[in-house]
Formats: sequence, structure tokens, C-alpha cells
Amino acid sequence: MQSPFYNRRLFLAAAGVTGAATLLQGPLGALSPALAQGLAPTPSMRGGSNNYMPRAPLVERLGSGFWVTGRVRRAGDGAPLQGVRIQIWAATTLGGEREPRNHGSVLTGADGSFRLEMEQIVPNFGQPHAHLAYDDGTYQTVFLRPVMPSAQDRSVSADFVLAPA
Repeated sequence: MQSPFYNRRLFLAAAGVTGAATLLQGPLGALSPALAQGLAPTPSMRGGSNNYMPRAPLVERLGSGFWVTGRVRRAGDGAPLQGVRIQIWAATTLGGEREPRNHGSVLTGADGSFRLEMEQIVPNFGQPHAHLAYDDGTYQTVFLRPVMPSAQDRSVSADFVLAPA
């Protein structure tokens, strides 16, 4: 029975070929495809589009005392998206989710953040929650429905990671 022929020269040649292949793939080698995927897009939430009204107007505020905040970033590299329109609506002390005074849109700032002051959100079907949407067409439409832990909360936050349409 013959034994395989291994020596230091063969080992160094194999290591050199492997190293060269890794360098040709880039400094991160085989990890590059995994890192290229980056930040995954936000999926739409079930029930997020309930009582949605297309093209809600841009508003400065929808009342006072309660804040809806968040950030919008691009899928993949996570870069903040400026000038993105986010629509916000909820059942508040002014009325239900269909009440036009409870619907408005805001634009994101340079850091991708948005905020809107509105009236206190009240429970609807037993849960205090807000609805937020991105629907302008440059990116895939996303509807969110964050539920607040308590009807006494004075703010709710939701972040979007948007993928190209």
C-alpha cells in the first residue's frame, strides 16, 4: 500500500493558491457575499394598512402631547434616507382612525429621522397603536402597526428599512 506523498513544499504551494484565491475575491474573501446583503428590508405588518388614505397631506402636527418618531434607512448599506414621505394615522382623542384630522404625512430629515406630534392615541379594538406607511413608489411599500405597551404612553417609535421598488 502506498502512502500519500506530503511534504513542506506541497503544503506551502497549496496554502499559496488558497491565499491568492482569497485575495482575488477581495479583502474579505468568502465573507463578501454575506456582507453585501447587509441590512434587510422591513416587512409590512399584518393590519398595517387598515383605514389607509392614499396621499395624506404633509402636516406640521396633528395635535399635541403625543409623539410618533422613527428613522428611515436604505436596505443593504443602511444609509439614512432624506426627504422620504411617511404617512401616520391612529385613533386619538379626536376620533377613530378614519377621522381625517388623524391622518398626516411628514418628510424625513438629513439623518433619516421623522417625528410628528399628535393627540393622545387611544385603544382601538383593545390595543393602543399607530399606523405608519411608506408608499411613494421609489421603494417597496411598507405598512407598520406598532402597538404601545400602555394606553398611558406618550410616544411610539417605528423604523423603516426600505428596499428599491
